[in-house]
Amino acid sequence: MRFMSTGATQRSALYDLHKKHGATFGPFAGWDMPLLYADQGALDSHLHTRKHASIFDVSHMLQTRVVGKDRHKFLEHLVVADLKELPVGGSTLSLFTNENGGIEDDTIITQQKDSLYVVSNAGCADKDWAHLQKYAKIFQDKGADVEVLKIEDHSLIALQGPASQKALEQLAGVSLSQMPFMTGQFLELNGVPCHVARSGYTGEDGFELSLVLGARDSLRLEAGLCLYGSDIDSTTTPMEANLRRRAEGGFIGSDVILDQIAKKGRRAHSKVLSVEGEEIGEITSGVPAPSLGKNIAMAYVKKGFNKKDTELKVKVRNRIQNAKVVKMPFVPAWLPQDLKNLYIAHVLWPPYFT
Repeated sequence: MRFMSTGATQRSALYDLHKKHGATFGPFAGWDMPLLYADQGALDSHLHTRKHASIFDVSHMLQTRVVGKDRHKFLEHLVVADLKELPVGGSTLSLFTNENGGIEDDTIITQQKDSLYVVSNAGCADKDWAHLQKYAKIFQDKGADVEVLKIEDHSLIALQGPASQKALEQLAGVSLSQMPFMTGQFLELNGVPCHVARSGYTGEDGFELSLVLGARDSLRLEAGLCLYGSDIDSTTTPMEANLRRRAEGGFIGSDVILDQIAKKGRRAHSKVLSVEGEEIGEITSGVPAPSLGKNIAMAYVKKGFNKKDTELKVKVRNRIQNAKVVKMPFVPAWLPQDLKNLYIAHVLWPPYFT
């Protein structure tokens, strides 16, 4: 069971387990989600994930399956990814785009034997589902063999951290040492059939299969990973966010995006200041970084101010503070060397508060 309805909000199948462990709940994207636990705060959870392993209940995310012989052509029209050549079990991080070249959402897509398994954000679940249904009907009306199915009878659990492989192997009864990052396979965990993907959004080794939302947010920001609604949205193009995955056209908004790639365009906002006081950008995400003992942020800034070690000013709670541009990610993420440029998004140009 994926969730139970509580009227205005929904609860995951692990709600009672969270409650048993003293969770304090709060609303997130229409769900009651654990924010803190009685014996462990966000800082402790964050550091525990970096050193050991932690469980995240991410059942609120949208899971869909795309089936039919035209599934690749259909989904490649909606996202900036080449899917047909993706090997069975292979996964890719991609983006839903709109007609203006903006980002509707980010998503992870896994090639299964007879389908494409798609996981996208809870905050965009209704929008993404409507988007998929809309274009599925357009394709079907033209005679295409494609169908989009919402997966509602499965929970989604993320096990993240350097000890995650060892912990999962105890349940699987098999070695996972040869399972590459960004791949998935079907396994039995304590006799329960599961789809297990070696991926995650914390910058650590991990598997997508309960931890606080606050810790997961600071972990993903240290790793330089974008949050939809904050760092990227429907007005942000993949070029602006440096998240482009595909150089060929054919997907929604490709004319806008490919033109920006050719011209190397950037958008400019205001809120980050130059040392002279000129407004040159905007912070999109910012948190204290437990692993660093400093404050960190992502920001969009004007071209020329994104170079490493550039001194800047930021306005935080009506106070002007000094900042410095550093290379992404803030905390080195666990990734195979050949995937680092693929998965870690070197996006925005974050001021490093001093």
